[in-house]
Amino acid sequence: MSFYLLRCSVLNRRKQNGAKGFTLVELLVVLAIIGMLAGLVGPRVLNSLGGAKTKAAAVQVRDFESALEVFKLDVGRFPTSEEGLEALMRQPGNLTGWNGPYLRGNSIPNDPWNRAYLYRSPGERGDIDIYSLGADGTPGGDGENADVGNW
Repeated sequence: MSFYLLRCSVLNRRKQNGAKGFTLVELLVVLAIIGMLAGLVGPRVLNSLGGAKTKAAAVQVRDFESALEVFKLDVGRFPTSEEGLEALMRQPGNLTGWNGPYLRGNSIPNDPWNRAYLYRSPGERGDIDIYSLGADGTPGGDGENADVGNW
């Protein structure tokens, strides 16, 4: 009961003095709650960001694959590994039927981790292999570190 009376007298004094605002304890409680929420939500947001990069890489690989199919329709073959994806932007040698550029922009875009996409023709998993080595930049891996390709 004495705590209640003490609390009431503090509140009454605050009202009489015209003091407005929060006590230090109230501010600390609010900051603790905000900190706990950030600790719970932050990792989930960061995991979603990594998944978004993997999905973006998969979309870019599909775009390359579509452009390479059009290249093949025009030229009669896929670019060689030596010609690479650059053949989609600039005519390699004196190819007849080349009707590029087959991608928008001035250069081949990098993967979401700012590394060049890899291209092989003939591929090990199909006619062509187009892939990114993921976040870690090394073959294999899981999650965000997994390779993203057209297989």
